[in-house]
Amino acid sequence: MNSTLNFAYFAGGCFWCTEAIYLKIRGVVSVLPGYAGGHLANPTYEQVCSGDSGHT
Repeated sequence: MNSTLNFAYFAGGCFWCTEAIYLKIRGVVSVLPGYAGGHLANPTYEQVCSGDSGHT
């Protein structure tokens, strides 16, 4: 068995919908939804939607 972990980053829509789909893929051991970029360490949904946090 190959014990090497690989990482991939994907853009998607709703966190919960895409998370559920990726977790069903054989070999996927973890899914961590979140935002990319920006200047806030842990932005809220409202902060990201405002367009002021710099996240995508």
